[in-house]
Amino acid sequence: MARPAWSWQFEPEKLSRIEPMGLPAKITPEWAWEGSTGAGVKVGVIDSGVDASHPAVRSVAGGVALEYDEDSEDEVRMVDGAHPDLFGHGTACAGIIRAVAPEADIYSIRVLGARLTGKGVVFAAGLRWAIDNGMQVVNMSLSTGKRDYFDLFHELADTAYFRQVMLVAAVNNVEGPSYPSQYSSVFSVAAHVGKDPFVFDYNPSPPVEFGAPGIDVEVPWLNGQTIEASGNSFAAPHIAGLIARILGKHPVLTPFQVKTVLHALAANSD
Repeated sequence: MARPAWSWQFEPEKLSRIEPMGLPAKITPEWAWEGSTGAGVKVGVIDSGVDASHPAVRSVAGGVALEYDEDSEDEVRMVDGAHPDLFGHGTACAGIIRAVAPEADIYSIRVLGARLTGKGVVFAAGLRWAIDNGMQVVNMSLSTGKRDYFDLFHELADTAYFRQVMLVAAVNNVEGPSYPSQYSSVFSVAAHVGKDPFVFDYNPSPPVEFGAPGIDVEVPWLNGQTIEASGNSFAAPHIAGLIARILGKHPVLTPFQVKTVLHALAANSD
């Protein structure tokens, strides 16, 4: 009888050795991220762009701007390189990440326009760019509720998971399914009351798994300004920043291992 598919991967000469996690008896913040600044970790911000000149952001390592183009075969026009933030939302998310992981390499992946709206195909193309261009953490403070995109984003989320890319997604501010935050491979985040970026909660009744500061928080905006804002959008980058710090210290961790670490460090964890 022929061997089942994929069984060859588990033959002794084919199977790779697993790097030990080096877990302590108890996972602590000191073990998880003390001494880490997120240096060397590539964080993609899929949003309205990022203002690299904002004092809270300071620098952007690279990125791409994507727009809908009905005359293109794949309906998306892509331009590599520097680009402005068209709304302020992406700068806010990047600034939050920078505050938590000050030396992470932030990449701006612009898929939203001046009204903070965009097309699902453009969003998907931006996520695919992030996966294909070596992002280790991807912050998505946006979503789509259109069921037509369920399969496409599910495929992308699976691809990211198998490539050890951490996808962090804010859930919609209005209750209802939103993609890709709905998928179990994604770090889904909603806002809770609080200001400390290192205090977060774990929800034992998903699909929303993590709660982080996002209510009446001060965030960077356009023209070097800051504003006070509320939204799940601003909770997600807190978790993305924490993940960047963890990976800066423990680069071999997989998505499910990082979820385990965050679960252990949640404020409501015994």
